[in-house]
Amino acid sequence: MKTYKALEKQFRRISAVNGALAMLGWDQSTMMPEGGARARSEQIATLSVLRHEWITDARLGDQLNEAATQTDKLDDWQRANLREMQRQWRHATALTPKLVEARSKATMACEMVWRKARRDDDFKAFARAFLPVLELTREVAAAKSAAFGLGAYDALLDEYEPGGRSASIDKLFADLGSFLPDFIDRALVKQGKRPAPLPLPGPFPTEAQREVGLKLMKALGFDFNRGRLDVSLHPFTGGIPDDVRITTRYSEDDFTKALMGVLHETGHALYELGLPKVWRDQPVGEARGMVLHESQSLLVEMQVCRGAEFLKFAAPLLRKAFKGGGEAWSEANLLRIYARVKPDLIRVDADEVTYPAHVMLRYRLEQAMLHDHLPLDDLPYAWNDGMQTLLGVDVPSYAQGCMQDIHWAVGSIGYFPTYTLGALSAAQLFAAAKTQDGGILPGIAKGDFKPLLRWLRANVHAKGARLTTDELLREATGKPLSTAAFKAHLKARYLS
Repeated sequence: MKTYKALEKQFRRISAVNGALAMLGWDQSTMMPEGGARARSEQIATLSVLRHEWITDARLGDQLNEAATQTDKLDDWQRANLREMQRQWRHATALTPKLVEARSKATMACEMVWRKARRDDDFKAFARAFLPVLELTREVAAAKSAAFGLGAYDALLDEYEPGGRSASIDKLFADLGSFLPDFIDRALVKQGKRPAPLPLPGPFPTEAQREVGLKLMKALGFDFNRGRLDVSLHPFTGGIPDDVRITTRYSEDDFTKALMGVLHETGHALYELGLPKVWRDQPVGEARGMVLHESQSLLVEMQVCRGAEFLKFAAPLLRKAFKGGGEAWSEANLLRIYARVKPDLIRVDADEVTYPAHVMLRYRLEQAMLHDHLPLDDLPYAWNDGMQTLLGVDVPSYAQGCMQDIHWAVGSIGYFPTYTLGALSAAQLFAAAKTQDGGILPGIAKGDFKPLLRWLRANVHAKGARLTTDELLREATGKPLSTAAFKAHLKARYLS
C-alpha cells in the first residue's frame, strides 16, 4: 500500500492546483477587470505548467506501474482511483510543457478577444485570436492521437468524456437526425392547435430575477454555505465541490431565459456538491465526465423544471416575485411558454426539441475545423447554411451565429456532443427515477425535491468516477445509453 498511498498524496497536491485554477478561471469570467488579463494569463499558465510537471514526473510513472502490479491489495474504490490516475497521467504525458503553456496563454488571450468581438459582432478579430488556438488544438490532438492510438477527434473527446468515441456518437446522432425533423413538424402542428402563450408583461428587474433564482436554487437543494450565484457573459459552473460557483446572464425584457440558466447550472452544482466527500481530492472522487455532468443539468432544467409539476410549485413564486396576475401568470400559460417549440438562433436558450440540432451542427463543424476541411474564414457561411438546413432559421449576425459560445475560444473542441448525450442520459435517468420512486413527481409539485435529490445522490452523484458512464447508466436504469427514453419523453410532453 505504500506506493499507492504515495500516489494519493501526489494527486492530492494536483487536486489543490486544479482547484486554484478553477477559482482563477471563475474570477476571470465574472469579476476580473480587463486590465488584469496579462497577469492572469501568466498565473494560469504558470500553474498549468506546474501541474503538468507534477503529473508527468518520471517517478510518478514508475509508481503507477508498480501500483498496477499490486491491485490485489486495493479495494474497488482504490482500484478505480488508480485507473483514473493512469488516465490523467496518459493525457498529461502526451503533451510537452511548452505545448501546455502555449495552449493556456492562447486560450486565455482568445477568450478576452471573444468577449469584445462578440459584443462588437467582429468575426475578423475573433478569427485572428482563434486561429492560434485551433492550430495548438490540432497539435494537442495529434500528440494524444499518437499516444492513445485514437483518431484526432476521439483523442480530444476522451478528455471530456472518458472512453467516448465518435463512432458511437455518430450512431446516436444518426438516429436522432432521422427522428427529429418529422417530430419537430408534428410538434409544431400540435402546438398550433393550442392557445398561443400570453406574453408576460415586463420589465423584470434584475434583482427580482436574482431573488427568485436563489429561492429555487435553495428549494432544489443548493448549499449556499458551499457556493454562490453570479453573473457572466456565458452561463457556467465553476469552482470546486466545496465551493461551487454558478453564473447566469439577465435581461430585464425576459426573465425566463435567465431563470432556466440558473436552474441548468444548479443541476451541475448539485452533482459537484454530491460527489463522494471521502474521495474529494482524488481522481475517483471527481465527476465521471461531461456526459453525466450535462445529464444532471439537463435533467433539472429540461426534464424537471419545464414540466407541469414544477410549474405548479413555481408559478406562485414567480407571480409574487414579479407582481404578476391574471391568466398570463397561470400555470397553464407558464407551461405553454416553457414547453414551447421554436426553432431559434441561440443554443443555451433553445427548447429541448430543437436543442440537439444546435449540438449536431457544432459537432460537424468542429470536426471539419480540426481536420482542416473547413477554412476558418468559411466558418460563418458553413454555420449559417447548417442553421438553415437543420432549423430553417437565418442567422443575422456573427454574435448570434458562430461566435455565440465560449467553447471554441477556450479550445474546448470535443465538448459539444456531450450536451446531447447528456440530454439522452437525463431522460433515461429521470424515467428510471420516477419508476423506482413514486414520490418524486408529487414531491416536485409541492416544492419538495428531496426524493429526487436522494435518488440522484445514490445513483449518480455518490458514484464519482468509480464507474464508467455506460456502467453507471446500466446500474441505475438497467440499460445502456440509447435514444429511446428521450424520444418517449418528447412524445409524451409535446404530442399528447
